[in-house]
Amino acid sequence: MDPYTPRTRPGGRKKNLGLSAKEYTKITGTIASVRRNRQLADDIYEDADVRVLSSRESRGKSHEPSFIAETSFVRAPLNSRVGASASIPKTKGKAKEDVLDNLPVDIQEALILEDLLYVLMGIEGTYISYHPEYSPEDDDPLKGIKFVVSSPLDSSLRDLTERIVPLGTYYTAISSFVESRSHLDFGLVNHALCAAIRDMLKDYQTLLSQLEHAFNTSPQFSLQKLWFYVHPTVHTLSLIYQLILELATTDDDDASSTSSSSESDPEQAARDEALGLGGAKLKAVLSDMKKSTSDAPINVKGGEVLTVIYERMQTMSGDPTAVKVYGTLLTAAGVPYVEMLRVWTTTGRLEDPYEELCVKESKFISKGILEVDYTDEYWERRYTLRDGSTLSSKRQHTGVPPPRTAGGRLPGGACIPPLLEGWKHKFLLAGKYLNVIRECGIEVQADQKDLTKKSLSMEDEKLYKFIEDAYTHANRTLLRLLLQDQQLIPRLRSLKRYFFLASSSFLTHLLDLAHTELKKPAKGVSIVKLQSLLDLALTGEDAAFREDVRVSIASSGLYEWLLKVISVSGVIGGEEGEGVPDEEAKKDRDREKDDKKPMLAIDALTLDYNVKFPLSLVISRKTILRYQLLFRFLLHLKHVEQSLASMWIEQKTTPWRRPVPNHPEFEQWRLRVALLRARMLAFVQQILAFTTFEVLEPNWRALEAKLAKVTTVDQLLRDHVDFLDTCLKECMLTSAKLLRAYSRMIVTCSTFALYTSSFTKSANQALVAAESGDGDQAMNKRWEFLKKFESNFNHWFKFHLDCVQYYASSENVSLLPLVVRLSSIKAMS
Repeated sequence: MDPYTPRTRPGGRKKNLGLSAKEYTKITGTIASVRRNRQLADDIYEDADVRVLSSRESRGKSHEPSFIAETSFVRAPLNSRVGASASIPKTKGKAKEDVLDNLPVDIQEALILEDLLYVLMGIEGTYISYHPEYSPEDDDPLKGIKFVVSSPLDSSLRDLTERIVPLGTYYTAISSFVESRSHLDFGLVNHALCAAIRDMLKDYQTLLSQLEHAFNTSPQFSLQKLWFYVHPTVHTLSLIYQLILELATTDDDDASSTSSSSESDPEQAARDEALGLGGAKLKAVLSDMKKSTSDAPINVKGGEVLTVIYERMQTMSGDPTAVKVYGTLLTAAGVPYVEMLRVWTTTGRLEDPYEELCVKESKFISKGILEVDYTDEYWERRYTLRDGSTLSSKRQHTGVPPPRTAGGRLPGGACIPPLLEGWKHKFLLAGKYLNVIRECGIEVQADQKDLTKKSLSMEDEKLYKFIEDAYTHANRTLLRLLLQDQQLIPRLRSLKRYFFLASSSFLTHLLDLAHTELKKPAKGVSIVKLQSLLDLALTGEDAAFREDVRVSIASSGLYEWLLKVISVSGVIGGEEGEGVPDEEAKKDRDREKDDKKPMLAIDALTLDYNVKFPLSLVISRKTILRYQLLFRFLLHLKHVEQSLASMWIEQKTTPWRRPVPNHPEFEQWRLRVALLRARMLAFVQQILAFTTFEVLEPNWRALEAKLAKVTTVDQLLRDHVDFLDTCLKECMLTSAKLLRAYSRMIVTCSTFALYTSSFTKSANQALVAAESGDGDQAMNKRWEFLKKFESNFNHWFKFHLDCVQYYASSENVSLLPLVVRLSSIKAMS
């Protein structure tokens, strides 16, 4: 079979795959026109006929096939200038000046209009060029590109042109800012700010497209019309430019200060050594890491960005355009900040990956630490404000970054927006409360579902109502957890029972059981044995939470420790000259050094109390310490009272009751001993009665009344601590003057009780001497020994009474009942 040979169809024409002569002529003519406008060679303008060359001649001169396939260069007129300025030499000097000088004003206006359309997009024009001092490599792109009119113009055209040219600087600077601040390191607030600015630039670019279309199609489009259209935009972009300039300048100042310090040779040597180049150890590496993190500059982000925008808006509040522009940017930039705030106040979760929020989390403080040492660090230091402020007068300085300038605003997230300055503690506490609930394994359910769905903004009043509602909801939830689920009130009542000796029968039983053990030195006592004796003393009582009470031995004496704390902490500031004179205080210190004896177990005995989270937030280590101080104070009173009572029982025996008519001096001595013992016992009992009935019980009743009406957790914590501080103050444990006098009185009484057997022995010796009829040679020694106790007791009693009267009349009215009680003892002397 013959092979198939295709034939041409009848009437068919050969398809031309190339350009027709007409299309080729049109494209090459357009390209030649574009190149003629880009080149500024002198030979193009030798005569006027060159400007009106025929399209046929221009087609013959220009022929570059590479441009024919790139249709974008033909159809987009503005693209003809992109990337071409670097390869085409500029014409300088008199030749360029002659160009515009020899042209009519309308031609000048047309050429300047065309250049302005390029400049408004940041592209250098033919007659409007970069500033002579501008360098793309050295100049900061965030400050924008400066343009100048490089050719002489008509005065009317020059004035309008110089008004419009700054738009190019603003546009290039804003574009560079949006590009650089969209990086992840600058945080969500900067991202939102850049997105808002980018939306504004879209409107600007739309305006440029409309202006370009008017320039190409409307013969009536003039420079005056261009100014009319862009005039509002000039002011708007200038406002944004001033804002980004302030943000960029702050970053540059911070970076330059850190870079100048890091370029020094000693710093580089230390870094090399820390990296192991000089045989450094792990400790050097860790110290360098710590130093590098502390010295690292903090970008302008988070709350600082919002603060800068808000301050500029307030400064230019008289300008409606500025208020509108900055208000729009503030609202847009505050969206992620408000969202982080909303999540924190409604769930207790801190979602702040770039450290922009004013709330800071210390992750090394966890609930697990509370199981070992239930301090209140979890409450006070787990979540804090980055600016270091607290509700109390003290201010935290750890972890607070230094301000940008002396007395200036704090950097980054530490800078709290002025709109939220008055609410910072409320939304901090709202998240804290919910976080505590979450740590207890309880699901947090937001009570304001409608509010969480609504969009909130920085300037919206609904935001403040939202924070208030979230704070109230978190308060109620945590209060219900503490008061009802965790039985806080019964816990506090058990503390009152054990530490304030509300039912002190267990203490009397304990002192009787542990009598021999408590006479030992504190370092040699067995805590296990004392704990078993305490459990035995509590067995017969219907005491709640008795399994949480533990015996503990303090490392120092109560009064020595309190005096040391008062002198260091300055609790008694302003009492100079009111305490013991310097010479007497020096004698006391010398006497303490000379007569330093090992502390007995009874003087170091105290109780401890175990609680679990979240009750450990209320019954914290600091509050337990206050309970222990009051317990040791009452324990010493009880112990001295018991010792003096035992002395009274001892003095009811025969040597003290048998009449000795032939020895009146001995009878007088016995009466004086009994009288001194009665005065000491009355003093101890009056102090004990005043402490329990005049101080602890009324203050406890007041605390219960407050807890019944408490509305916030912080108020609960504050009322509890205030109750303990008030008890310490009214029990005379916070004044060095009162404490020193009282401690001397108690030491005198307890020492006197220790000589019970000695006094009885002396009484027996006196009876034997009286019965034998021999003279009692030791009577003078007995009187001398007794008078030492009497003089010491009378001296410190008078001093103590004077101190109590002074404080009762000046600053502590609650001591007035004690003055009456002590005055009755004075009448016994």
